[in-house]
Amino acid sequence: MLSNNNKLESKTEQLSIINQFSSSLLQITQLDELFDYVTSQVVSRLGFVDCVIYLADKRSEFLEEVASMGVAHQSIDYQVAQTHIPIGQGITGHVARTQAPFVSGDVRKESMYIADSRPALSEICVPLVYENTLLGVIDCEHPELNYFTDAHLQILSTVAHLLSAKIYQVRTLDNLTTTVDQLNQAQQLEQCLLKIANIAYKSADLNAFYDDLYQIINTQLPAENFFVALYNRKSDVLEIKYLIESELKCLATPKISKDQLKDSASYYLLKSNKPLLCDQTQFKKHIEDGHFKMLGRSPLSWLGVPFTVNEQYQGVIVLQSYQKHKSFEEHDLEILTYISRQVSMAIDRQISRQALEHRALHDELTGLANRYLLFERVKHAILALGRAKQKNLHCLLYLDLDRFKSINDSLGHDVGDHFLIAIVETVKSCIRKTDTFARLGGDEFAIFMENVQDKEQVELALERITNAIVKPLHIDGHVLQASSSIGVAFTESANDNAISLLQQADAAMYEAKSRGRGQVCYFNNAMRRKLKRQADIENDLQHGIKNDEFELYFQPIFSLQDPHIVSFEALVRWHHPKTGFVPPNDFIPIAEQTGQIIDLDLHLLELAGAQLQKWRRAGMPTIRVTVNVSSRHFASLEFVDFMKEIYTKYQLPNGTLCLEITESGLIENLSLATRIIEGLEPLGVKLYLDDFGTGYSALGYLHQLPIHVLKIDKSFVDQLTQKENPLVDAILSLAHSLKLTVVAEGIENPKQWALLKRKGCQFGQGYIVSKPLPADKAMELLLKHTEMVLPI
Repeated sequence: MLSNNNKLESKTEQLSIINQFSSSLLQITQLDELFDYVTSQVVSRLGFVDCVIYLADKRSEFLEEVASMGVAHQSIDYQVAQTHIPIGQGITGHVARTQAPFVSGDVRKESMYIADSRPALSEICVPLVYENTLLGVIDCEHPELNYFTDAHLQILSTVAHLLSAKIYQVRTLDNLTTTVDQLNQAQQLEQCLLKIANIAYKSADLNAFYDDLYQIINTQLPAENFFVALYNRKSDVLEIKYLIESELKCLATPKISKDQLKDSASYYLLKSNKPLLCDQTQFKKHIEDGHFKMLGRSPLSWLGVPFTVNEQYQGVIVLQSYQKHKSFEEHDLEILTYISRQVSMAIDRQISRQALEHRALHDELTGLANRYLLFERVKHAILALGRAKQKNLHCLLYLDLDRFKSINDSLGHDVGDHFLIAIVETVKSCIRKTDTFARLGGDEFAIFMENVQDKEQVELALERITNAIVKPLHIDGHVLQASSSIGVAFTESANDNAISLLQQADAAMYEAKSRGRGQVCYFNNAMRRKLKRQADIENDLQHGIKNDEFELYFQPIFSLQDPHIVSFEALVRWHHPKTGFVPPNDFIPIAEQTGQIIDLDLHLLELAGAQLQKWRRAGMPTIRVTVNVSSRHFASLEFVDFMKEIYTKYQLPNGTLCLEITESGLIENLSLATRIIEGLEPLGVKLYLDDFGTGYSALGYLHQLPIHVLKIDKSFVDQLTQKENPLVDAILSLAHSLKLTVVAEGIENPKQWALLKRKGCQFGQGYIVSKPLPADKAMELLLKHTEMVLPI
């Protein structure tokens, strides 16, 4: 034990170290100098022979070594063995997680200790914490047993406290400096982007636009080598429209030959429709992977963004750097993406002007503006908002006639056409001459009200329109009365765009339609969030399929008479990498609307086939799985070939992979649907008619369709809890007469089970047995509930 004099000397030395450390903190402003000072000057004076400082990453997931001192410095090959430590791993990670110091006199007895290449028996570790926020850890080891004392812990904790405060102070100052720099850069960038938007709108000549564009870009990005190229889908030609090499403008506009086109990086961008940012190594990796070939010099940094002009033209805008000190970053990609939109608008405007010389701008039947002219008017009006001295307001009304289809179907297209013309004349009398009245197609119209004073002015116009539309019209000897669902959207910012405005008015119109006939609905934030969500889902769906983000869950179908599981329905679950779980009701309708449901269904059938094969190879019982598919598959005989490929690829026994479809889907093309179903018969594929009873016409066609199983919709089963449902009896009677099997969906309580069983329903599905389960859990449930599978 230390004598009193020794203790006093030790305490005095510690105070001297702390005082000198506190003084040095005022002078050191760089963190790397600070860490080096702590390890080489402060900790070493305490008699420690080994010390490492770790800092936590921004997410507090890992510790990274930033400075070290140790006995191994005697070797020029010395390196810290543990330079990257997950929070919670080992003694160091444990201290980071608990934010509490740790001392061990014999690390051999510590289960958390992770052996290092350096000899150590004692360890002391203290956290770096400021205002309950983990910053890092100081970790010291010693080759002697029981080396570290309470005094060591006290002074090392004091050092850690002072060091934590200094780290926070330096970071705060750095962040403040960075923020000021970013604000200045943002102001400059904003001015440049506004200039680009302005010239994109004003420039009548593309060459002048490119010159002005390049001058602006060159102030923000390394643009010594820059080009804009336009690709014509019809002729399969890529033409360089504007080219800068080594800051010199090339007057010639070279065309990439068809032989070279497919090998170019620009063509790769066009086909992938994704921007590309890469350094020289990444660029060469793309070449090695066969994405494109080297044409010309190898850039040290390459940045390209594709854009779409219209159905015929695509384009790319590309920056290349051949200097090491000028490379592109993600921020540059964001800027160039914005610029690409402006370039697209400028090119589209010129092509559109040329096209307008060759085609009409108005609807042939009604004489109204067509969709194209409406968009042009809206785009110009929105851009004008940025130049207006006073605050202006524009409004778009989206009209859909509620019963036009029934008029067309019952009275013929001639009467329908005359009816539309009469409605148009009626509405014209209710709006201003300066308003743009457009026919978008069929019975859908739009009215663009430019520079309205306030929303009250729009309300008065809507009142005039709705009152006029409901008045009876005499058309070809028929008295017809109409009503219209109207959606309303406003724009008052130059940052808006025509497509978004139309989407907003369209969304409001569908909301109005859902509330009943003759309703008016204004676009609101709830609809905005829904549109944004739908757009994100649409963009992410294909990516999700490619990256295997979808998983099948399996819900058992069970016998009601002699309880056991007989099959599974496969239900899709989407685990989005950013937003987490996406409910099927959110993405299935969007997939249907966009046509992506085709690829999604085929992917899910592949997953189901693979899972059935996996169960069989594991020696599990043979079980039937049904997959919901879109009616779109019943419009092509190719679907039969695809199902045959699935059965062959995964060596599936006949009848193990079957299909579910809603009733309305088959009726749309009854003869072709029948041929497809018959084409699947050699595979033993049975067709389940899902949600039966909720449609409007299946009863009339049911006897003509080769259906095997009817599924009673959950909405009918729910009512059985309160009272008898005659429709359930009717469905069971119909199924019995047609010799069809019946599955009741959504069984949740014993009363429903008992009633359905008494009525003669053979099978059920619902939470009373199980919710949808992952594949392994579903098979566990099957093994518990049956010894022999009896497929239906």
